[in-house]
Amino acid sequence: MENWLILETSGRVGQVGLACNGAVVTVCRLDDRRRHARDLAATVEQVLQSYSVAPAKVTGVLVGRGPGSYTGLRVGIISAKAFAYATGCHLIAIDTFAAIAEQAPAEAEQLWVIADALQGQMYLQPFARQGTVWLAQDELRIVPAERWLPSAPPGIYLSGPGVAVYAHLIPSECMLVPQPNREPWVQSLFAVGRRFSPLTRAELFALEPLYLRGSSAEEKAKCEGRSLPS
Repeated sequence: MENWLILETSGRVGQVGLACNGAVVTVCRLDDRRRHARDLAATVEQVLQSYSVAPAKVTGVLVGRGPGSYTGLRVGIISAKAFAYATGCHLIAIDTFAAIAEQAPAEAEQLWVIADALQGQMYLQPFARQGTVWLAQDELRIVPAERWLPSAPPGIYLSGPGVAVYAHLIPSECMLVPQPNREPWVQSLFAVGRRFSPLTRAELFALEPLYLRGSSAEEKAKCEGRSLPS
């Protein structure tokens, strides 16, 4: 029997899931009116107790590493690292966009996953289906939305939280993945995570959110030519 704790905190609403013996058995959504840091530990404890899984019996933790909410990602990743270190269980970090690609319609073959990066910028990563698996075709990047979206190839599918933000720039020939498939599911993180090996101890300590830019405070300080206190 394997028990996997799943943490997804890239979006406004965090999620905690538990997979037992190869299947997700429960998903709890955190209160979107409160901070992830306030609810996450208590929700993890509640989920494990509900299925009589002691922390020492957790095989590993799967955590989404972004891109997404800066604060949410840091809370989720720090919590996952602390749990894995304290219990000695495995840790696997999943790219949020890979989980979103997993939710594309069966008929889709090419997919762009996008998210808002603020100031007219967006996160973009292209994926292609190979058999039953979605594979990234390029590195995640931040690009100007007004330059990239109007040139999206006709017939390509678009997904991710950026679809709603930049809908006015998306050509009518593109196919939009419907909600709620544009946000990562716990089930998708688990499906993608099963294809990866756990992090080594050194990789666990080095793990950081996949964000490509600093927090809002860091960005503002950079523009003003000053540094934040360490």
